[in-house]
Amino acid sequence: MTTVSIGDLTVSYTEQGSGESASLPIVLVHGLGQDGGSWAHTQHDLADHHTYAYDLRGHGSTTVGEADGTLEQLGRDLVGFLEAVTGPAIVVGFSAGGTVVLWAAAERPDLVSRAIVLGTSSVVGRAAAEFYTQRAGLAADTSSDEFRSAMREDTVAGLVSAHDRVDELTELRLAAVGDGAGYANAARAMAGVREYPLTPRLSEIRQHVDVIAAQGDKLCPEKAARMIVDGLTDVTYRVVPDAGHLMNVDNPDAVTAALKAVISGD
Repeated sequence: MTTVSIGDLTVSYTEQGSGESASLPIVLVHGLGQDGGSWAHTQHDLADHHTYAYDLRGHGSTTVGEADGTLEQLGRDLVGFLEAVTGPAIVVGFSAGGTVVLWAAAERPDLVSRAIVLGTSSVVGRAAAEFYTQRAGLAADTSSDEFRSAMREDTVAGLVSAHDRVDELTELRLAAVGDGAGYANAARAMAGVREYPLTPRLSEIRQHVDVIAAQGDKLCPEKAARMIVDGLTDVTYRVVPDAGHLMNVDNPDAVTAALKAVISGD
């Protein structure tokens, strides 16, 4: 684990891979209630690439700083990481992390050379916005039975096959959110995507984007992925079989295969 100062943050990240591949560095952006460790399997399987997985603001070991609960701030955190650590990169984002990646791709095409988003939305409906707002409120006390039950419930909802890992994954997610300040901040940012959807900015993205959906994703269904595809000018679309929203848990080998294919241009 390495740290770097970016703006008001001390950002923690892991750097792996031999860099033998001719591709640009790959930056991995995790989802809500996770940390960079959620990409461990991916970093291992992309060992011939130079990969970086950082902890979002207030997640894992990254400080929360002066969080303002906006997608723009999370996007600028990513831009700061690219400026300070990697330079232009292929940027991969999962779920809320994918929304952050799309914002950065529209804002800084000089740094996001290619975007890959998995299980991602560019807009949220009323029910989803209420869900994020409710979860942000619960995060005021991450030690409470109510919050712990909610995290377990969300983990179950994200799985199709790996239900034997629910307790393990819930504990990993609880550890990633810590005192909950970063989790609440990111949840508020995602709730804000209802009033300020990212969809209108998709047409600004000129670099190639790969959109990857999971076959059994109930939290971010194919409709959401198709909305992103329809808003982009240069895009490919793939589906990971036998997986729910937490596709990197349900079918990690298929996710890695999809990432390798899109990175190599197959």
